[in-house]
Amino acid sequence: MTYLVDTSIWIDYLRGSPAPHVDLLDALLANPLAVGITDAIYLEILQGAQHSQAFERLRRYFCGQRFYRFDDPEHSHAAAAKIYVECRQQGITVRSTLDCLIAQTAIEHSLILLHNDQDFIRIAAVYPGLRHRHCRENPA
Repeated sequence: MTYLVDTSIWIDYLRGSPAPHVDLLDALLANPLAVGITDAIYLEILQGAQHSQAFERLRRYFCGQRFYRFDDPEHSHAAAAKIYVECRQQGITVRSTLDCLIAQTAIEHSLILLHNDQDFIRIAAVYPGLRHRHCRENPA
């Protein structure tokens, strides 16, 4: 199984928070092919830096991660926008358009999205093709 690891999980990992999802990520990182990120996740992580030294440290670490990118960005961005629109039509407000891009990446690459974000639970209710694992779920 390959996981797309959302920013919400990386934050706890980087803080060293004692939590089962942090332990899971730590175990997954032993296999570099088991974990990946997107450009949007990379952006969110770097935005969290408190100062330039932390920014540089995060940049160096995460630029070595496996990135999943769109083969056809125009098509994929339209598909991500469609996720947002269809959720809204179902009465669901996705708080972050970046989450729609992240979800679309997981769908396109058949990845399991590991997260701690209610937006992805809402998206998956409309898009059952989004394979995801909320960090509060019991291990599979």
